[in-house]
Amino acid sequence: MAHFSRYGCEKTTVTDLAKAIGFSKAYIYKFFDSKQAIGEAICASRLEKIMVAVSEAIADAPSASEKLRRLFRALTEAGSELFFEDRKLYDIAAVAARDKWPSTEQYAGHLQQLIGQILVEGRRAGEFERKTPLDEATTAVYMVMCPFINPVQLQYNLDTAPTAAVLLASLILRSLSPLIGDY
Repeated sequence: MAHFSRYGCEKTTVTDLAKAIGFSKAYIYKFFDSKQAIGEAICASRLEKIMVAVSEAIADAPSASEKLRRLFRALTEAGSELFFEDRKLYDIAAVAARDKWPSTEQYAGHLQQLIGQILVEGRRAGEFERKTPLDEATTAVYMVMCPFINPVQLQYNLDTAPTAAVLLASLILRSLSPLIGDY
């Protein structure tokens, strides 16, 4: 991972990686079938760290509304942190998102599942409306988050990301609140 971090995904070869860790190129290919597979493993590891941070952020939230707020904030902070702390790994994430690597598709699926769970919790508690089909509401919330969780889009929103996370979460929560007579 350090080699990718230092030189970037595009400039790193499997031979470079093998030399850096003291193994032969053939030995590396026993575990990974391509440079992309190595990049995918790195990307999956980073995305897992983000999901752990998200889980920790929402774990003790007292309500579904607060979970949604914390989810927005945690995802925005994690993406921005990756951009500023390790630009080369951020570039791997951008390639992975752009090319729809399996690790990024699984990550998107996990996020949508988590959003759906939060919405169900909010509906059961009377915090959120029930008229909109769950899959539609889940997809809409996810799509609003995309500019702040997709590395390709995030790079154009870094200046506004912290404020946007707060404002968009509030807007979504207002749109999810039940109308009189919904229950």
